[in-house]
Amino acid sequence: MSEQKYKQEVSLCEALDRILNKGAVVVADVTISVADIDLVYLSLQALIASVETGQRLRNRD
Repeated sequence: MSEQKYKQEVSLCEALDRILNKGAVVVADVTISVADIDLVYLSLQALIASVETGQRLRNRD
């Protein structure tokens, strides 16, 4: 049997709608170094969601 791959195209509007309805967490680690000596380390975390989704998640606990 041959395996078929389906390519799903999502518009920017649909992607934004999904992110705002469900929420997304963005995590990043940034290290600034000179000559292999770490000078600055940043750990960044951000939650992206609509206000309604945030309230719904807060009341779920």
